[in-house]
Amino acid sequence: MGAAVAVQQQDKFLRFGAVAEMIGLSRSTIWRLEQDGKFPKRVQLGSKSVAWRLSDLNDWMSSR
Repeated sequence: MGAAVAVQQQDKFLRFGAVAEMIGLSRSTIWRLEQDGKFPKRVQLGSKSVAWRLSDLNDWMSSR
């Protein structure tokens, strides 16, 4: 059961405020890294909302 819970937590979506707090980078730095292919791509949730997958962010942080 522990593995199933871990997988569910990895599939969470985080909005920018949570991402900035977790990563410690500004909006412009995150945008620039994303455009350069050095940061996980955002996921379109709706017509005006985006988020990042927690699993993608964790992978990115592990690789740094």
